[in-house]
Amino acid sequence: QVQLRESGGGSVQAGGSLRLSCVGSGRTFTRSRYAMAWFRQDPGKERDFVAAISWNGDSTYYAASVKGRFTISRDNAENTVFLQMNSLKPEDTAVYYCAADHAYGLRPGEYDYWGQGTQVTVSS
Repeated sequence: QVQLRESGGGSVQAGGSLRLSCVGSGRTFTRSRYAMAWFRQDPGKERDFVAAISWNGDSTYYAASVKGRFTISRDNAENTVFLQMNSLKPEDTAVYYCAADHAYGLRPGEYDYWGQGTQVTVSS
């Protein structure tokens, strides 16, 4: 069993920064090598890919809309993945979800495990 819990969301003005964290737990998670990703979703819209990182951190991938502004990283000793978000824009407003799976993918359907989400609101 794998549990994921996000934190770090909040409200910020445009141009500001936030750092999201996602802690993984469970016997399966601590014994396996999981790729991790962040997705985001507005109400009534599809869940969109934001960033992904391989289990060892050697590979990362970003959506075009966040590349150069967001950075994904992980600390496997702490079972934690981070999303540093800089130069935030109002269009970054969404619920941000952490996801985990053995495979490294860009679509929501490729991930079996999800957190409950954390709200990010960027005001202009």
